[in-house]
Amino acid sequence: MEELRYPIGKFTAEQTHTKEEVDAFIQRIQSLPQKLESAIQGLSDDQLDTPYREGGWTVRQVVHHVADSHMNAYIRVKWMLTENTPVIKAYDEKLWAETGETKANPELSILLIKALHAKWSSLLKSLDSVQLKKEFIHPETKKNVALHNLMGMYAWHGEHHLAHITELKKRMHW
Repeated sequence: MEELRYPIGKFTAEQTHTKEEVDAFIQRIQSLPQKLESAIQGLSDDQLDTPYREGGWTVRQVVHHVADSHMNAYIRVKWMLTENTPVIKAYDEKLWAETGETKANPELSILLIKALHAKWSSLLKSLDSVQLKKEFIHPETKKNVALHNLMGMYAWHGEHHLAHITELKKRMHW
């Protein structure tokens, strides 16, 4: 079950990241939309409505979740760049995965992810070493999260959910 839930393992935050690691995070974020689009291409509604694991979200919900989550991440980056260690707004991702538009064609979220990731990647490429150290405070954990770690976390997050889809397709022989 753990392998189905975390097919690429769990994310681990680091104290620092090299320029090469940061550049790789940006590349992974930038390339995700095309990979997600390819992963769902040609899937039927029944396939899109298949959970990636027992008790897990459907493929359709996973794609919509990535859009929701990455929109929040982009906004958090903007807060970090424009405010002094802001306390961010948390959201209930499980409830967000149940709102009405999550039943829509996931292409809706693919379009959003394409535009969002293009803008987000452009912003991330413009950051300097001081900006990469900026932080936010999470209201639930009370932990500070550095921008360079947010980048790593969301590079991982996109690939984590992409693997939910691609691994399900392998298991189901789609």
